[in-house]
Amino acid sequence: MLIEERPLNDEGLSALVTAAFAELVAKYGAEGRSGVHPEARFLVAVVDGRAVGCGAVQPVDPATGEVKRMYVAPDHRGRGVARSLLAALEDLARAQGNTVLRLATGHLQPEAISLYRGSGYEPIPPYGKYVDVPTTFCFAKPL
Repeated sequence: MLIEERPLNDEGLSALVTAAFAELVAKYGAEGRSGVHPEARFLVAVVDGRAVGCGAVQPVDPATGEVKRMYVAPDHRGRGVARSLLAALEDLARAQGNTVLRLATGHLQPEAISLYRGSGYEPIPPYGKYVDVPTTFCFAKPL
């Protein structure tokens, strides 16, 4: 597996982001959609020449980055792609000077919650638009 940075207009990344949105909307309705900061940096996991997973780090403040758009194609789940992507996103965040990485996920994504907890992320109080959303779980990890 290769993990590489790609621009948002990359065809493989675009297809993954579209699939991620479709899955979120199917689980949560239209509120499953949210934007990504224009300065977000995307990583793509590539297996046999095919983009199979993605994730981004977007800036919050000089010390804090936020993980967005973590997604792995269903036919590649359970193979360590998400764990590898998350580790690469942490490396990217460190390289850009972040000392904390935070994220939010929903109650209908137990696999994601398990991944984050198993990767050292600790629960934090809801932030931003998630403050009044009891079905959203927020996590952070010092880098």
